[in-house]
Amino acid sequence: MGESEESADAFTLKVTGDISTVAAGDWDACAGGDNPFVCHAFLLALEESGCASAEEGWMPQHLLLEDPAGRLVGAAPMYVKSHSQGEYVFDHGWANAFERAGGRYYPKLQIAVPFTPATGPRLLVRAGEDHAHVVRMLLQGAVRVAEQFDVSSLHVTYPTEAEAEIGREFGLLHRTGEQFHWFNEGYADFDAFLAALSSRKRKAIRKERREALANGIEVEEVTGDALSEDHWDAFYAFYMDTGSRKWGRPYLNRRFFSLLGERLGDRVVLMLAKREGRYIAGALNLAGTRALYGRYWGCVEDHRFLHFELCYYRAIDWAIRHGLQRVEAGAQGPHKLARGYLPVTTHSVHWIADPGFRRAVAEYLEHERREVEREMDYLGELSPFRKDGPHKPDEDAI
Repeated sequence: MGESEESADAFTLKVTGDISTVAAGDWDACAGGDNPFVCHAFLLALEESGCASAEEGWMPQHLLLEDPAGRLVGAAPMYVKSHSQGEYVFDHGWANAFERAGGRYYPKLQIAVPFTPATGPRLLVRAGEDHAHVVRMLLQGAVRVAEQFDVSSLHVTYPTEAEAEIGREFGLLHRTGEQFHWFNEGYADFDAFLAALSSRKRKAIRKERREALANGIEVEEVTGDALSEDHWDAFYAFYMDTGSRKWGRPYLNRRFFSLLGERLGDRVVLMLAKREGRYIAGALNLAGTRALYGRYWGCVEDHRFLHFELCYYRAIDWAIRHGLQRVEAGAQGPHKLARGYLPVTTHSVHWIADPGFRRAVAEYLEHERREVEREMDYLGELSPFRKDGPHKPDEDAI
């Protein structure tokens, strides 16, 4: 599955198995500067470290769209997948059902950022181009590649709501999910955020923060040029401990974190807890221009509420101080609701080759969307904010 070309509407569609063959400036002109996960440097670090590779079940097959002058006007991070790990939009049940019926679910195509359940652009369009038109051409191209590769399906996971809507109009199956995000209502500081909460929730958070920093624990915020290999050594130990317990096999290797710090250090925000001169826990965030994205957490000592302090409260405080609009704290977590993080809808769109299987998945998704909507309505009623205060999140900002 090397490079291929196909002409559509006087544009040229290409597929490349190595993002280093694409000039970083051209790719980033399509990706924009807001979301760190779709930038060339982040995706290249995944490939150069071997984390996103055929051996790991993430074979790069990035989609490139060039105009008649040969200028890159659209792109999509795309992978041939031999499993469903590291996606966070779970389709294991689909795979099992299809294979029980005699089908072959893997390989499949995935337009996604590996190991990253964070909403952002997936069908990347150069500024100044007709966004909807280029997105449709990319989707059309991706389906053609799926047909040529004879895969069971194509999945676009964690796209923006606008991309999902175009995908739905294009005829792809639409799936929804939920996450919990914190929204900055122009708070002057963390205390101003607390003042917007109900009295009970405000007191609970203050108590958790006091207990988290008991036993002589101090917290360092490390970013940019201050990042060192010692910091990454400490954090990688935390990451491996959590990954080995939760996933069985962590997705990222030590080299990836060095590359991340080297090439995107100004986007990295490490929250590290230290006790008696030794790092004992840490949380890794990446900053966009509008959001702080919480990615990984781990520890080598258990201290009550330290996870909440490093992952949620420190992230909120950072976002307020740096004027960011929101904090996205990753997948899962109704427990985040009590800590000021509100439910938001996430999206994915899917193309299924087999007509019978497509009908079955479509019926399932219709039921699942109704369940997600009911769950969102219920969670919305449990908002920790004062009834006279904020608020419903502005999903257009997502």
